[in-house]
Parts: sequence; C-alpha cells; structure tokens
Amino acid sequence: MNIQKKHIQVLLVDDDTVFAKATQVFLNKYHRHKFILIWKDSVESALAEIAQNQGIDIILTDYYFPTSNGLEFCLQLDELGRAIPIIFLTATRDFKLAVEAMKLGVEDFLLKTEMNETLLPRTIISVLDRVKIRKQKQAIEKRLAMAENQAQAIRELVVTVCHEFNNPLAAVKISFDLLLRQALQKDEFEILESFESRFNKIDTEIKRLRDLNFERINFHGENPSSTL
Repeated sequence: MNIQKKHIQVLLVDDDTVFAKATQVFLNKYHRHKFILIWKDSVESALAEIAQNQGIDIILTDYYFPTSNGLEFCLQLDELGRAIPIIFLTATRDFKLAVEAMKLGVEDFLLKTEMNETLLPRTIISVLDRVKIRKQKQAIEKRLAMAENQAQAIRELVVTVCHEFNNPLAAVKISFDLLLRQALQKDEFEILESFESRFNKIDTEIKRLRDLNFERINFHGENPSSTL
C-alpha cells in the first residue's frame, strides 16, 4: 500500500545537530516519497510545533533529553489529543524501554547506529501504512457496532410491539370462538368469516414481525441485491 499524501511531514525531536543533518540526508535520498523534515531540539519546542501544525504525519524522537525523556513526551502528546505515530530513536537496545514505550502507543524503534537512507524511509512508510490500515479496520468495526446497536434497538421495539398486540389479539380470538358457537344467521356468519380472514392476516403479520431476521436488514442504504 502506498501513502496517498504527496509530501510526508516528519517531526524530528533530537538535540544532536549532526544526527539531525544525517536524518535529512537519508530522507532526501529516498525518491519514492517526498519528505519534509521539521527539526526541534527539545520536547518543549516540539510540543509547541505540534500544537500549531496540524500537518505532521509522524514523529521521530530520541529518548534522552536534558530536561525530559521520550516517554514523558508521549504522555504530553497524548494530553494534546494528537494521535500522531511515533518512532523511537535509541542508541542501545533497551527492551524495558521498548515495553514501556509500546504501552504508550509507540509504533516502532530504530537504532541510530543502524539508520541509513533505506531503512529510515521504509520504516516511516511501513508505520504510516500500518496506522492507516488500523484506522480503516477501526472505522469498519465502528460501523458494524453501530449497525448491531440499531438492530438491537429494533429487536427490543419489536418485542414490545408484539407483546402489546398479543394480549388483545388473544382476547379477540377467545371472543370470536365464543361467537362461532352461537346460533347465527347466514349474514352474521358471513360477517364473522370476513372478520376471521382479516384477523388472521393481522395475526400472521405480527408473527412475521416477531420472527424478522435482523441480520439481513441493510442499515447503510446500500443496494440490497449487492448483499445477496
């Protein structure tokens, strides 16, 4: 899957000037996508950038900062309500850090010593693709949940309606049977027959409503023939 956006805005949060320049070189050499690198040398300046820039697609952040760290940065980002994918940049393989970062939603890790003009861009693309697929899945699951809630609400309404009809219909049926046992004139019997026909239609429709298969109801306005 390819990222549809023409330019990918990458926010790099790292206080190492040399590393920031190397990151820019790596991204510039990758020709399949155009990257726009925004570099900030502190968590504070990065948060300020995020607050005013709605176009940031992904964040690359170091873990160690003089006044903060990458985990605190993730928590502060969450407080801003910005769901931006994050890739941690680390100097060593720290599995404890990896576990803690994953709990906060960090998408991936890269060792600074292993970064190059191929690994870095491909990791960014892979993370963005993965996040996109996850969001699409969540949207589908949300639609399905909403449809199920609608179906459940209708089920409950149908149960209530059928219950409200059942007792009066049962009473009418008893009274009707009592009338049939009486000595009736021909015209009276014909009236009762006509009534019975209409009554049975109502009773049949109530039963059909009660037994309705809600799983086949289309709640999204799609062409019913497409679901057959």
